[in-house]
Amino acid sequence: MIGLTHVLALSGILFSIAVAGVFLNRKNIIVLLMCIELMLLAVNFNFVAFSRFLGNIDGQIFVFFILTVAAAEAAIGLAILVVLFRERRSIDVEDLDTLRG
Repeated sequence: MIGLTHVLALSGILFSIAVAGVFLNRKNIIVLLMCIELMLLAVNFNFVAFSRFLGNIDGQIFVFFILTVAAAEAAIGLAILVVLFRERRSIDVEDLDTLRG
């Protein structure tokens, strides 16, 4: 039987992998966006685990809001990346600082 500690351990591992990916990868912005999505997934695991453990559905409802924000973030982020690639022919994170006004 999978208990609360197992799910929380999995969530902690996912979150730490995502944080390590953000800090270790400073070049590719697509991987940075994927790491942010992985962080949101770890938080969703926590909400679902505690919702199931406590017998309350509020955590699962809140997960739907997080998924909506994550989908909007991914769509807007990829649209910005497409525009950036068309302008600069590169999506390196170091090239983004030239966009300051």
